[in-house]
Amino acid sequence: MRATIAATQAKSVFAKIAKELAAAGFTMGDVVKMNVFIVGDPRKGGVMDFEGLMQAYVHVYGLRPLETSLPARTTLQVAGLPVPGALVEIEVIAARHAAH
Repeated sequence: MRATIAATQAKSVFAKIAKELAAAGFTMGDVVKMNVFIVGDPRKGGVMDFEGLMQAYVHVYGLRPLETSLPARTTLQVAGLPVPGALVEIEVIAARHAAH
């Protein structure tokens, strides 16, 4: 299956998030909350490419959601994003238990 623009952008965003988290001593496994904003793709009749997002999400979190702790997630279709051509924006909150 050929990756869509939204899938490609989401993979890129996840990679950037992982890099920022690593710089702070966290991993994608420490993400507890994720907000995803997707612009309706003009090539899909203005509908958000949720399948493309899920391709990228599965790339990060795998296919076995019951075996891992996944972040709570909200996904919304939005009219636009500040960066021209951007279809995907993702914000995360990472946390972990303090050492006892």
